[in-house]
Amino acid sequence: MYRFWMDGIYAQNLVEVRNDFQALEEPGFWAVVGTFEGEFTFARFDSVSHQPFSDEAFNGHEISRHEIGEWKSSLDRSAYLAYVEKIREHIADGWVYQVNACRTLTAPLKGSLSSLMQELLVSNPAPHAMYLNLPTMEIASASPELFLKVSINESGERIALTSPIKGTSATPEFLEKDLAENVMIVDLMRNDLASISIPGTTKVPRLLGTESHPGLYHLVSDVSSTLEPGRTWQEILSALMPPGSVSGAPKSSAKSVIAENESARGPYCGALGWIHNGQAHLAVGIRTFWQHHDGLIHFGTGAGITWGSSAANEWEETELKALRLMAIAEGRYARTR
Repeated sequence: MYRFWMDGIYAQNLVEVRNDFQALEEPGFWAVVGTFEGEFTFARFDSVSHQPFSDEAFNGHEISRHEIGEWKSSLDRSAYLAYVEKIREHIADGWVYQVNACRTLTAPLKGSLSSLMQELLVSNPAPHAMYLNLPTMEIASASPELFLKVSINESGERIALTSPIKGTSATPEFLEKDLAENVMIVDLMRNDLASISIPGTTKVPRLLGTESHPGLYHLVSDVSSTLEPGRTWQEILSALMPPGSVSGAPKSSAKSVIAENESARGPYCGALGWIHNGQAHLAVGIRTFWQHHDGLIHFGTGAGITWGSSAANEWEETELKALRLMAIAEGRYARTR
């Protein structure tokens, strides 16, 4: 059964799936998947309700169990360390200041990801968790990061908010490198938002906040603005994609480095969520499992690389981010922890 769930919003009865931005200018509730590479899928559902993700939320439809085989990484440890050193060389040459270096884990899969989504919500609750099942893909995400929230205030203005994460640690203590990295990405997101916002409205209401998430801590900042009247969703998303926190700075240079060294990320590091009635809730596609109904499950993990990065430490950060999620997916995680 094709369906969508995020933040208590449950949508079913799939009407159509489109790839053109004109879809978003038409009425209806649209589930959104934007890949890191900039390809978008919009799915319109005509039945929307508010309820938790549970067996009941699926109106009695059976939640099938999943089985996962052995994981293989797109980059092994030695290849990833070499990738980090290559980025540091680009930084030394002045080509980039920061690049988010990622790798994708892939394994054989039997079953759907709906049972995994239930496990994620119990064992790894996340503020921007999302589930989507379409004919071409299925996604189970435990994203902790807000990419874009658009709300409408009392004056009818559209208020945009993005909350980039930069800085990850097993403890609430962060390195100077983490602080500098976060500020760098905040500047990038301020620039991106300002390009589509009323001049003078782009602000940073929170800088370098610490958030506790299952198994780790994040440095998080907030950037907000008032969107210019008449801005289309294509203009808004084109200005902001891919998310700055998972690409790098300058964004154009970072994207070139990523394209030269990684395979396509797909929905990982993209945008996941919904758009409806001029409003939106989109998460950054991290801590995310996905499949294309081809018997393979994918999961991405990465780290932000700066001049001060240690290649070995960055590899360990990718391991830390994947550790808990891998255990949950494989049924090895004890809920009593």
